[in-house]
Amino acid sequence: MRDITIACVCMHSEPGAVESNLERMEYFANQALSRGAEIVCFPELSVTGYMLRGAKSIYHGRQCHEAIGRVVEIAKAKEIVLLAGLIEVAKSRGPYIAQVVAGPKGLMGIYRKTHLSPMEQGIFLPGEELPVFEHDGVVFGVQLCWEAHFPEISTIMALKGAEIIFMPHASPRTGPQEKLDSWLRHMTSRAFDNGVYIAACNQAEKTSEGYTFPGVAVIIDPAGWIIAQRAEEGEGITVATLRSDQLKEIRQNRMKYFLPHRRPELYRLLTKEKES
Repeated sequence: MRDITIACVCMHSEPGAVESNLERMEYFANQALSRGAEIVCFPELSVTGYMLRGAKSIYHGRQCHEAIGRVVEIAKAKEIVLLAGLIEVAKSRGPYIAQVVAGPKGLMGIYRKTHLSPMEQGIFLPGEELPVFEHDGVVFGVQLCWEAHFPEISTIMALKGAEIIFMPHASPRTGPQEKLDSWLRHMTSRAFDNGVYIAACNQAEKTSEGYTFPGVAVIIDPAGWIIAQRAEEGEGITVATLRSDQLKEIRQNRMKYFLPHRRPELYRLLTKEKES
């Protein structure tokens, strides 16, 4: 890894208002770029808004493809990496809760949420892969909202080489400080246990679907310490520079970097099939 500046955006995303949401994302991308960010993480379902009703019919014709293409166009034009959330619907599959990853050279991939919350199950399909992505010497993974509560996902991504794990959220209810306090109970552990940077952001404000999102963001270093944080009601952007020497210090310390000392032969219960 090298030093890299990242941005986490807390943004209001109105359900179904794809075009205006994309315009708002471009506005924040410009802000992040002016502050030196190379990777900009937007919240879960930032393009389409968070919705449980009518997920399959949110697009007409080729609009899903066009929305993905628009994210790619913005990333290429500004020569930055964008992580943008949307409902992915294709002819033969979907809907998925997905995060598009696009960079200066085009589409880098699409992450599909693997662990759906109880409210989302039966509405969305679960993804089946835990990929990592690479941008100019920096390797990162993506987890979406509820997935941050499953430690195995972070460990797998770290074992695949992830140095940063982005955690975009669409997490409603509670006030900003209460939401931040809740996040810190598990996110600091994901960073500390796996020797990775964690960067999370949430949607903001009330939507027409009746959800109210606190505009919370946090960036945590590989030792589990907070680098930057935000706990407010409205929209905003949090920027931080992640340092390679901090990551190196942890990963070269045999007492502070735990992954090399794992004993997978003892963990068979984790992969045991569910009993009927």
